[in-house]
Amino acid sequence: MGDRLEAWDRPGTSATAGDEVPGPRAYARRWVFLLVVSLLSCSNAMLWLSFAPVADTVAQHFFLSMEQVNWLSLVYLVVSIPFGMAAIWVLDSVGLRGATVLGAWLNFAGSLLRAVPCLDVRIPNPFAFFMSGQSLCAVAQTLVISSPAKLAALWFPEHQRATANMISTMSNPLGILMANVLSPALVKKAEDIPMMEFSGLCGALFIVFGILGALLLGLYVDRTKHFTEATKIGLCLTSMTFVAFALVSQLRGQTFALAAICSLLGLFGFSVAPVVMELAVECSFPVGEGASAGLIFVLGQAEGVLIMLLLTALTVRRTGPSFSTCQQGEEPLDWTESLLLLAGLCTLLTCVLVLFFNTPYRRLEAESGGPPSSKMCAREPKIISPTQVPPLETRGLTSPAGASPETPDPASLLKGHSEWAETSSKAEAC
Repeated sequence: MGDRLEAWDRPGTSATAGDEVPGPRAYARRWVFLLVVSLLSCSNAMLWLSFAPVADTVAQHFFLSMEQVNWLSLVYLVVSIPFGMAAIWVLDSVGLRGATVLGAWLNFAGSLLRAVPCLDVRIPNPFAFFMSGQSLCAVAQTLVISSPAKLAALWFPEHQRATANMISTMSNPLGILMANVLSPALVKKAEDIPMMEFSGLCGALFIVFGILGALLLGLYVDRTKHFTEATKIGLCLTSMTFVAFALVSQLRGQTFALAAICSLLGLFGFSVAPVVMELAVECSFPVGEGASAGLIFVLGQAEGVLIMLLLTALTVRRTGPSFSTCQQGEEPLDWTESLLLLAGLCTLLTCVLVLFFNTPYRRLEAESGGPPSSKMCAREPKIISPTQVPPLETRGLTSPAGASPETPDPASLLKGHSEWAETSSKAEAC
């Protein structure tokens, strides 16, 4: 039996004797569960990108090629596509607890396998241990990434869902930030540090401002329920910022401008992620939260793989002077066309979303009993049951004081009863 239970069986609700509708109840331990899921997501992200910031050092120390080191990060994208569908089934069938426990054990096992070559550098094939460990951690990521929406729906009241989703979702980029900050500590060459502290600084600004923006946006959406508006505005600002990044990144001596643009990219783009997860649940209800968030994750990873392959294929060897160098002796590549194409795709897809995407919030409607279908609901809050018979005195069947009673006209009686039936039916629909 999965986590989708009746309202009175869910962790966030309770019923008392004599209540017609169970009232919501929030348990204090929901914050403990949120902390556990957040820590698991943070550690998984650290394992994902712990090799990338020091790829040169890892390749030299373990006698690996740069392509092998790059695959230690790319395997997360490849594994997430097939195993992401399985993660959806686990979340909505086995349940949130089972998915979290399984993800934690996979994360732990992958960490152990990764550590084996570090204990003895004489192991003949360290790449096999690295790749096996990274693959297990990648499978764990499919369970971790899809959990925030499920956790927020099951354990948090309606006015805290976006905030809870934001905290658990943003813990993943927080792990990426920690990996980018801690991994360069392994770099021993002094000449490598300046270019790497700047790259790490841009990544740190991107994530820090993304977390800050997600916090503010989550609190705002929890109060207003403007999921669609927040998503559209955030993506429009992200598209404009990315166009600026594609242009400024090709200019020399624009360090401050690039740092500012990376900060804005995080503030506008990264902060929308938890809101998008909540919006997906709202527009796909009564589909399970794990399925909604999981499908977005799987499709996003598949799109990421295609875009990476396309952009890499468009790169060419730079013919003119370059202000960047490669430590492996390779000539730097020209990413101008790739960045401009990516900015164009971002702008195009954002325009399509803004113009054509509009959805009701089905989960909120279901929880509130449905939206009013007409203005009559506001004028007549009291529902009249069609089974009630209207008193005869209300239809002119009594005479004024001092006058003799008159026999009612059958036609006017039938007309009056029809009007009452129509009114009561509309009130019942409301």
